[in-house]
Amino acid sequence: MTSAAFLKRGLGLVVAVCIVLLLVGQLLGQPILLGYVATGSMEPTMDAGDGFVAIPSIAAGSVEEGDVVVFEARELHGGELTTHRVVGETEEGYVTRGDANPFTDQDGGEPHVTDGQIVAKAWQVNGEVVTIPYLGSAIMGVRGVAESAYGTVAPILGLTTTADSEGLGALLVAGGVALLGFGVVIERLGPGVRETTRSRSRENVIAFWTALGLALLVFVTFATAAMVVPSGTTEYELVSTETPDDNPQILAPGETGELARTVDNAGYVPIVVVHEAESRNVATDPSAQTVGIRSSGETTVSLTAPDETGEYTRHVGEYRYLTVLPPSVLVWLHGVHPLVAIAAVNGVIVGITVVIVLVVFGRNDLRVRSAGDHVPLSTRLERKFRK
Repeated sequence: MTSAAFLKRGLGLVVAVCIVLLLVGQLLGQPILLGYVATGSMEPTMDAGDGFVAIPSIAAGSVEEGDVVVFEARELHGGELTTHRVVGETEEGYVTRGDANPFTDQDGGEPHVTDGQIVAKAWQVNGEVVTIPYLGSAIMGVRGVAESAYGTVAPILGLTTTADSEGLGALLVAGGVALLGFGVVIERLGPGVRETTRSRSRENVIAFWTALGLALLVFVTFATAAMVVPSGTTEYELVSTETPDDNPQILAPGETGELARTVDNAGYVPIVVVHEAESRNVATDPSAQTVGIRSSGETTVSLTAPDETGEYTRHVGEYRYLTVLPPSVLVWLHGVHPLVAIAAVNGVIVGITVVIVLVVFGRNDLRVRSAGDHVPLSTRLERKFRK
């Protein structure tokens, strides 16, 4: 492969990855490494349609004044994700504002932003956000085409869902399957390509390291998904009032109410669950627990009403880890950083997978025997049954 062809493929791969990350981020409701702004509220820092590198909150560290954050708004833009700068902090949370706006979001009716609402931080170098011009414009164009296509195809196929994330996700998956099938048909029925070079590779042989890499990819992917997907932040509404009632979330100023929180483990591996308060005046007991196979556990969430009356929002984070290490070790690693705990679990899984592959297959390359395309399927099945 020439350097020009290699560069062309590399550039195409980068563009494809960017588009996939942005689309997946839109479908999941939070940016995945890349985000963009759709309005001019952050000008001149970011123009409408500019993209930026989004560092997930789990890896971004603490939020400080001056940071540009992506948070789940409660009032702004109909409660959608909003990218604004942190300009202050109070006991109730962060004060945010778009650089182009003359007033803060909280002056406009948006409640203070808590750590539990923040999903990512924009990457900044020397205090300046690193932007990717027109990246958001490109993805909005792709999304517009997808919405138009969905609006045309949905009535024909009898789809009742609207062109929201679920509908567009179904359309993208269907389109991908259709393109894959079309490619297979073209490959099978299209004109053949004469080979001009002689292959030195051994057919039907899978290298040991390739097989091991595939096994690691499968196990680590599923293990990471089992830990990350069920984790998240739970939101609790709290009312501080002079006329409280029996509801543990409607309290007198300074009073504390308790709620029971159930943790379910539908998997076949025990898990360690760590509960973390992501708002002020919130506590959990126990803060960490082990939940057995296909079992459930319970923790108590304590909410304390502020001295000033009003409606408030509190958040509790939940982090899950497969119990391949002692629970106390996992809790300690979580205290260092959640990513450290996840990496440690995956490290143990990698070691176990390597041992299993070595014991079952050895270190020799794997040979996959084939009867040949000239042998009819019925004959192959007959031979199998004879064995």
